[in-house]
Amino acid sequence: MSADQRAIELARAAARAADKALAVDQVALDVSGQLPLTDVFLIATGRNERQVSAIAREVEDALIVDGAKPIRREGRADGRWVLLDFSDIVVHIFHEEERTYYQLERLWRDAPVVDLQLPEAPATAE
Repeated sequence: MSADQRAIELARAAARAADKALAVDQVALDVSGQLPLTDVFLIATGRNERQVSAIAREVEDALIVDGAKPIRREGRADGRWVLLDFSDIVVHIFHEEERTYYQLERLWRDAPVVDLQLPEAPATAE
């Protein structure tokens, strides 16, 4: 079984919003085969607490505009690990240290990666 098309579209919209707020190391995992509660985990990183909160706001606003309804929000006050549950997708926004510690990608390494179709970052001149 693979993720529903609506979940993939929401994950891409969330990734674009997170990208706008300068999130790094984004990855989306199709967890539909392992979890009956959601189809996609989107994982993103912010470099500090303020940025984590800004990314969460941007993602939540974008998904609400797309018609998704938030079911649960956790961690926004601390800005270390924000979880946004939209039923079809769950967005995890980590501070760098928490992302390294919890390693969700390692826990869900058997889950297929969803192509987020984000634009490539421009090459930097050296």
